[in-house]
Amino acid sequence: MSRADEIYRATCLDILNNGFSDEGLDVRPRWADGTPAHTIKKFGVVNRYNLAEEFPIMTLRRTYWKSAVDELLWIWQKKSNRIADLGSHVWDEWAGEDGTIGKAYGYQLGLKHQYKEGEFDQVDRVLYDLKHNPASRRILTSIYNFEDLHEMNLYPCAYSMTFNVSGNTLNAILNQRSQDMLTANNWNVCQYAVLVHMMAQVSGLQVGELVHVIADCHIYDRHIPAVKAMLERDGFDAPKFSMDTSITDFYAFTKDSFKMENYQFHPFDFEIPMAI
Repeated sequence: MSRADEIYRATCLDILNNGFSDEGLDVRPRWADGTPAHTIKKFGVVNRYNLAEEFPIMTLRRTYWKSAVDELLWIWQKKSNRIADLGSHVWDEWAGEDGTIGKAYGYQLGLKHQYKEGEFDQVDRVLYDLKHNPASRRILTSIYNFEDLHEMNLYPCAYSMTFNVSGNTLNAILNQRSQDMLTANNWNVCQYAVLVHMMAQVSGLQVGELVHVIADCHIYDRHIPAVKAMLERDGFDAPKFSMDTSITDFYAFTKDSFKMENYQFHPFDFEIPMAI
């Protein structure tokens, strides 16, 4: 069983056994048939992944990590909000008539801001500081821009990254306001683990920890049977993650710059209804 499997299992069991149910409360999400999509949740979940020891990918079910990386590059490299720039269709239902998701995600990372050293967008500022000010305690990004929330088709879920260098090791904290454990948890974990690897490599650093902080960590009511079935499985060992070590420019990475060797996983034969 991979370390990601162990963490996922422990988190889901804690939610199922000790979580708060919002059954009977007025909730925003709805199922496709119009009924309320209720959850069981835990508040303030913190999971830690040592990226130097193992890549945090689940084997209890398949994580489509290539598509996850493609979305990460869409946000952090292309800084795009246009779904035509994305290889998958994960954002199609949030696209407006103009083909964008509004002033969300990549749009926010691409906005330039004035610093004493000049103008940077948020990604380039992180890259600059990791190389020139690695001892700084101010290396972070945030896409939860209150001024633009009314023009976002979906408020950001994973909204902030904080980078911190200890010696020659890059650690990071991913802050997430809300997490659907079945459909999105390991997708996000894999994405931001890859991002830390990318940032470390182009900055001449080694990877350390990814700390995932989730404010509202939940399982939807109609997802509970699938989650319980997954938790009964024995996982496989984690695959070996590798990346093209010749790349020194953050913007030169593609989704094919990364490999996952011997990735074994259990089949997932459940239909997953989506709450929107």
